[in-house]
Amino acid sequence: MRILVTGGAGYIGSHTCVLLLEAGHEVVIVDDFSNSKPEAVRRIGELAGRGAELAEVDLLDRASLDDAVAEAGPEAVVHFAGLKAVGESVAQPLRYYRTNVAGTLNLLEALAPTGCRTVVFSSSATVYGPEPQLPLKEDAPTSATNPYGWSKFMIEQILADLHAADDSWAIATLRYFNPVGAHPSGRIGEDPQGIPNNLLPFVSQVAVGRREKLSVFGDDYDTPDGTGVRDYLHVVDLAAGHLAALHRLVEVGGHHVWNLGTGQGRSVFEVIAAFERATGVPIPYEVTDRRPGDIAASYADPTKANQELGWTADHTLDAICADAWRWQSQNPEGYPD
Repeated sequence: MRILVTGGAGYIGSHTCVLLLEAGHEVVIVDDFSNSKPEAVRRIGELAGRGAELAEVDLLDRASLDDAVAEAGPEAVVHFAGLKAVGESVAQPLRYYRTNVAGTLNLLEALAPTGCRTVVFSSSATVYGPEPQLPLKEDAPTSATNPYGWSKFMIEQILADLHAADDSWAIATLRYFNPVGAHPSGRIGEDPQGIPNNLLPFVSQVAVGRREKLSVFGDDYDTPDGTGVRDYLHVVDLAAGHLAALHRLVEVGGHHVWNLGTGQGRSVFEVIAAFERATGVPIPYEVTDRRPGDIAASYADPTKANQELGWTADHTLDAICADAWRWQSQNPEGYPD
């Protein structure tokens, strides 16, 4: 198939593009490089043995987006493009709503005249709200605790309404838990701009010497060791979930929601210990105040994806940490400009 991948140069997008290309699909990346580097696109081609096409376009630039989508002529879309930092979204809510929600509306409207009706959407477990019943199932109540989560919630509603109005649309909403790790080659990985907002990139940057110490945001949560508990999922497993969802949509159509997670929660202190065990590098840290918008614990019940997609998360936490360190140690400053 010919697949349009928005945000394809980003962390999850780049890993998914490699798998799509390896599976024989043609890939057209749409990315404005606001939070990614062109070098990632080159390395995608290096790893897959063949390149992806590229359209450097901002989804908020409707005219350019219309032209890029028409020229690409996609049969399906995997939609990653968007802002994703919880804390930043609390400080910059309008930017998050404009980029994530308006950008998605532009994309869907640009697709309409092409006849492409197959969409895999990158959502988030943040849509499960402030007091989730664990483990989280797809039919759990949805809400949010921050503008980032609300933007994903709103897009999910838009997609549900779109399918209800026109069931020729085939839509998969994938609720991620916590993507971590990197391609085992060490050639592509997570390259956050500025101070990392997520745990493992911060740990990796401390290990490589870019940061003095890790900030642990709160140790007084109602969890076994007081630190936040999350479901850490290897990015390659997550990318494989997109392929599985795409192939399922082609087979059966419809509108589906699937959790992508391991089903096991890990605390911040557990991740630090696993990283030290996998790499032999000590990680100094200090406990600081909780971040606004964070919750104590979140982890998936991935049974539905296991059964309907034939998908499972196979990588251990130690393997995740080893791959994250391979990427960071080989690319201490991230991708070159």
